[in-house]
Amino acid sequence: MARIHPLSDVMSQNIGNETNIWQFCVVFPQARIGDNCNICANVLIENDVIIGNNVTVKSGVQIWDGVEIEDNVFIGPNVTFTNDLVPRSKVYPQSFARTIIKKGASIGANSTIIAGHSVGEYAFIGAGSVITKDIPPYTVWFGNPAKHQGYVTKEGVLLDINYKDKEGNTHILDLL
Repeated sequence: MARIHPLSDVMSQNIGNETNIWQFCVVFPQARIGDNCNICANVLIENDVIIGNNVTVKSGVQIWDGVEIEDNVFIGPNVTFTNDLVPRSKVYPQSFARTIIKKGASIGANSTIIAGHSVGEYAFIGAGSVITKDIPPYTVWFGNPAKHQGYVTKEGVLLDINYKDKEGNTHILDLL
């Protein structure tokens, strides 16, 4: 059974078991949230949103129509998703651009994800980054605009562009 704070406005019935939704969240009626998620305070989740299992969404995040977040993803505080590439007040596109965050990815605090892109499996986006293109799996990106800075293992070991960790050990990534 989900645990929903009484100071949240959760209109969806599609909330998985053991999911926590904290105070001051708004979840639209058609949103789908998986099992064992942690949706921290002050999060807004629109209708056309799918969130997988074991996802953490930290405070201050808005997840707009067209965003899909797969299992075991971390979304840091104040991450911004967009869904309209040419926004205008009171003018709506026929459909919103699709954005997908693949399983195991981590997106650092205050990053912006421009609509229509994907973040690959286990990719790592550094805090404050602006994502303007598709991000391959197991890669590390940061900056504005974000640039490829290295690699990351499934276990979260950060590697430089030559696949070396902080101690200078070379890793071989099994991307299959």
